[in-house]
Amino acid sequence: MKLSVTIDRDEDGIWVAECPSIPGCVSSGQKPNRGIENIKKAIALCLEVRAERGLPLTVETQQVEVGLMPSLRYQRA
Repeated sequence: MKLSVTIDRDEDGIWVAECPSIPGCVSSGQKPNRGIENIKKAIALCLEVRAERGLPLTVETQQVEVGLMPSLRYQRA
């Protein structure tokens, strides 16, 4: 199963990884690759728990287009 994940550095410098398709499935690591390793483990555990509880394994996610205000167009991520 392939799932999309996000990874971003928080204000303390920790890399936080999240799987948007699985509500509440979040992990972290000191380095980006560690965050990815940890989210893979978290995904497996979240899927197991959701299956045990009879919940859908994933929820639908979609991409939407949003127009940016002029002041935000030139900021870098």
